[in-house]
Amino acid sequence: MLVPYTPTLALIAAGLIAVAAISVRVIRSLRRFASARTLVGDRVGDGVGLLKARTAALKVAFAERRRRPEQARSRANPAYDRRGGGDRRITNG
Repeated sequence: MLVPYTPTLALIAAGLIAVAAISVRVIRSLRRFASARTLVGDRVGDGVGLLKARTAALKVAFAERRRRPEQARSRANPAYDRRGGGDRRITNG
């Protein structure tokens, strides 16, 4: 005995099955995307951390260079003091 609402129930059941299948695929894709996003975020974070460390090192180097006068070009450097008997700089030859 075929009741008039049987085709409607069949279509609703087929629709629910299709929605469930699509939902499972979307959730899997979102999980893969989240893991890829985490991996990329970690790598970018590592790169940013290295860049910040290099920037800090350059700031320290520039600050040290500004603090002390350049001794290599100064006459006050004992290596260039010729009054003590010759040039005492270390040479490769």
